[in-house]
Amino acid sequence: MAETGNDNWPSTSAGSNGKLKIYIGMSAGVGKTFRMLQEAHNLLRNGINVKVGYVETHGRKETQALIEGLPVLPRRSVFYRGKYLDELDVQAILLLHPQVVIVDELAHTNIPGSKNEKRWQDVLDILDAGINVISAINIQHIESINEDVKSITGVEVKERVPDKLLQIADEVVNIDLTADELITRLKEGKIYDSSKVQHALQNFFKADKILQLRELALKEVAGQVERKVDYEVTSRDKNWKHERFLACISSNHEIAQNIIRKTARLASYYNSKWYLLYVQTRKESSDKIPLAAQRHLINNFKMQRSWEPR
Repeated sequence: MAETGNDNWPSTSAGSNGKLKIYIGMSAGVGKTFRMLQEAHNLLRNGINVKVGYVETHGRKETQALIEGLPVLPRRSVFYRGKYLDELDVQAILLLHPQVVIVDELAHTNIPGSKNEKRWQDVLDILDAGINVISAINIQHIESINEDVKSITGVEVKERVPDKLLQIADEVVNIDLTADELITRLKEGKIYDSSKVQHALQNFFKADKILQLRELALKEVAGQVERKVDYEVTSRDKNWKHERFLACISSNHEIAQNIIRKTARLASYYNSKWYLLYVQTRKESSDKIPLAAQRHLINNFKMQRSWEPR
């Protein structure tokens, strides 16, 4: 497991935002939740007011055992489509205001009717309240590399997180395993139920796919560290001017999304702002443009706004 930093989380001052720490892994089962719970125990022993806001153990015995002894907040129960479902209780966290809260499954989509559509938006609200957050995500959920992941795995991941979450994170930690170690964990039943192991081995958990996803995760974390160092150095130079990027799109949805993702990656690499421009032609005036194309344009601008740093 490659990581930096320590478990000392100071109290945030009034009016200041909380700090964000994100654990990244190449796939399910590498140990992100396990490591977050280990850190929670360390914080508790050091007298830090830490709460477990939401963790998903997926029935893994080793991870489940680490829940014992930790202050776990009750989840918010929501009735949806004939059954009750559990969600992160953001209001309880804001009310209790711990120094640190553990929030798993950063890319999770909230139940319709929730204040925020996505859990990462809940995390932003918690940070805005001055509460430190430790969270986790798999590399395939990062928006701007969605196409790369799809080309590797053949699967388009629907639940995604904008790159800005990594940009605003105070610390990004890679939880790393070799392909052989991960496959061994799978065969031992430490990732999925035994009934799902063979199917996983024939699909997602193939050595070549794991190696490519591992490379993506290592590059992403290394890039984030490099960008943060560069930004800290250049920000001290008052004469330094950071790059700005402009993405120019048409109403062609697929090409537009490709341009947006590439620009977002560049802006993330240089830790810079970027803008989105669409020039309306006469053929695409509001009374002529097809409704589907208009809807895609709106969604593209919505996507760009979600990537803007706070």
